Amino acid sequence: MTREPAVPGEPGDVSELAALTREVARQRAEMDRLQEIAATAAVVERAKGAVMAQTGCSPDATDEILRQRAKAARRTLLEECWIVLGNLTPAPRPDRSPLGDELVDPEADPVPALADDVSDALGRLGRALVRVGTPQALAHCLLGHLGPGLGTDAVMLFALLPGGGLELVGYAGIDDALARQWHQVPPLPGIPALDALRSGQPRWLDGTGTEHAGYPLLGGAPGQWRSQAWVPVWVGEHADVVIGVLRGAGSAFTSRDRRHLVAVARLCAGPLRMFGTRRESPVGPAVDALQAVFERLPVVAFLLTPLRAASGRVEDFRIDAATAEAFDGLGRQGRELLGLRLLECWPTVADEPLWQGFLNTLADGRPYRSDPFTRQRAVAGGTELSTFSARVERLGDQLVVSWFRDGLTGRREHRPADDQRLGNLGWASWNLAAREATWSAQLYALFDRDPAQGPVPLTGLAELALPEDAAALARAVDELVHAGRPCDLQFRIATRSGIRHLRAVAEAAAGADGATVEVHACVQDLTAQRSAELALVASERAMLTQHHVLQAERTVAARLQHALLPLSRRAVRLAGLRVEVSYLPAQSGLSVGGDWFSAIELPYGDALLVVGDVAGHGMDAVATMAQLRFTAKGMVITGSTLTGALARLNTLLLHSRGPHGSATMVLARYRAAERRLVWAQAGHLPPLLVRGGRARCLDRPAGVLLGACDTPLYEEAECRLEAGDRVVLYTDGLVERPGESIDQGLERLMGALEAQARGGHASLDRLLGTVLEGEQRDDVCVLDLRVPQPGEAATA
Repeated sequence: MTREPAVPGEPGDVSELAALTREVARQRAEMDRLQEIAATAAVVERAKGAVMAQTGCSPDATDEILRQRAKAARRTLLEECWIVLGNLTPAPRPDRSPLGDELVDPEADPVPALADDVSDALGRLGRALVRVGTPQALAHCLLGHLGPGLGTDAVMLFALLPGGGLELVGYAGIDDALARQWHQVPPLPGIPALDALRSGQPRWLDGTGTEHAGYPLLGGAPGQWRSQAWVPVWVGEHADVVIGVLRGAGSAFTSRDRRHLVAVARLCAGPLRMFGTRRESPVGPAVDALQAVFERLPVVAFLLTPLRAASGRVEDFRIDAATAEAFDGLGRQGRELLGLRLLECWPTVADEPLWQGFLNTLADGRPYRSDPFTRQRAVAGGTELSTFSARVERLGDQLVVSWFRDGLTGRREHRPADDQRLGNLGWASWNLAAREATWSAQLYALFDRDPAQGPVPLTGLAELALPEDAAALARAVDELVHAGRPCDLQFRIATRSGIRHLRAVAEAAAGADGATVEVHACVQDLTAQRSAELALVASERAMLTQHHVLQAERTVAARLQHALLPLSRRAVRLAGLRVEVSYLPAQSGLSVGGDWFSAIELPYGDALLVVGDVAGHGMDAVATMAQLRFTAKGMVITGSTLTGALARLNTLLLHSRGPHGSATMVLARYRAAERRLVWAQAGHLPPLLVRGGRARCLDRPAGVLLGACDTPLYEEAECRLEAGDRVVLYTDGLVERPGESIDQGLERLMGALEAQARGGHASLDRLLGTVLEGEQRDDVCVLDLRVPQPGEAATA
């Protein structure tokens, strides 16, 4: 391959670098946000598990319990979860208030109501605590949240030792010299921190009241912190940790300040229970310098100090230094491991040969190399299992332990081959001057060629392609060799498994005279991609064809429907009634429905009024509709009763071979001389009567839908109409709406009819516009019948 000297970047490179920097910053912020969400979810789930174990409730009920508790105490859900984790076993409540000496109700909440600003501050602290993993980090977190509101200058965390003294496990706002001075406090009288733990009550020392009497002010120079508070933290049944809040100002802690600090201590019990009260790391410049050296080592390594029992037996090892690559099973890394016990990080080590190797090296000083072992680490929200080998060497009375990934070198050598295999890629190189060629193993697999046959010469590459692609491949190779023109083309070859689609990208390397001396190529298998593309094209064609078929069917069905159901553009007079008809096809779908109507004048001045709905859509529905429409009219005209006609239509559908074997119908006969409307129905919605400004459904006679059974029962109902009455016959598309019942749709329709009656504008078009809101999902057919007032014309 040829190489070209580097040239200065274009002016746009700076903006591209800035854009890349912004994108990296955005992704880091997003990762921090996701980590905080995961940590918050872990706290909530642990608290839910604790409450489930105590109450035996289900997960959903437990979640509701936590939320109700938080709401009742005016706390956030996260605050409530921290408090639950800090009080997994019922803590004995002191008989005195944490704010002073007054008695409190033992069943009452020990923290009085807090001001809104204090509650907000506690909520922010609760969210920040999910990122805290050590007492040292907790001290820094507390200083950051207590400093602005309470004027806090320093925070100290002391843990109670088994012998009764105190150990400084975390601090912020003080220097290392003072931390070493107060690293351990003996169990002497007059120590406010120790007194607070023993009594379980806070100690408020501000130099202005009687509380400070007999207590020296803990700290550095005289008068440096003239105001101090020592608040015990109840973790379970005991108060083993005390929080010291130090202020340079000598002002007294107000009642609001005291409530705030007691609530903070209660909130910190949860994190302290989760990560314990160990010190993060030994203090001192020597340890910091050693850790700085370790952090620059590109391996997994630890510096271990043996922890011996009184008998001299090694019980555990303390991690005094760790590289940035070092980790434990809980996902802690680097500095987060300092001060931890080895068995705290890897509890199973004590049962492995590695532990005996530690002891042997510590005893005789001979280096130890372990057999391969596996370790699991948390990465990106999941876990990863890796194989290591360990090397152990003694350094004074300490051990330096290094972990090396097993077989890492071999995997690196195989990675290019793995990448080619996984990506269906192969590479080739032809040296034209030496007449030599080199193919990768994957390229032989792509061409389905035996490696024993060797690579194919560059000029013979076109012979492997199908005849249809051979000419284009030969032309591209010729231009590559003689003109040095890079090529990128696709071609097909025949293999034992079928036709294979390949893509070849090649470039030429020229010699000193400008002639091509080498050709480097990369070949990729595109068979799967090409097959998917062809399948997609075939699917799109099939969908387009089906769409055209459905569109043609809709067009034919719609024309047939219009031919069978001629609609008048204006109201007509029929047996003394003013009749309006409306048919609205559905706005969605390609198939027309089976809704239909019929309104004709019978002999002797009567009128036949019918509304029906055939199940389904398309040509079959239109054909069934036509059959029912003309048969019903013929039966009634020839003298059949309404119920008799329905019974015969039911028999017709039962013996029909078509797929549409059911339908609903309202069949009505109006006698003008008596203003009597006689009607029957087969599974259809009842007509609506509007009289005197009020709308109601007519009482529905018995009748099952057509095609449902062999022996149906149909009955007639009668209604005498009055001048000004309005009767509406309709199909279910007028009242059906997703998410509501038919009764609700009927109420909406009757409400619209009554509104028109009050307004005096009984327009069918306006009624449909009011009732049909949004998309119309089904066909709608309506017969609007009105009895004219005396002197009113029956036609518009």
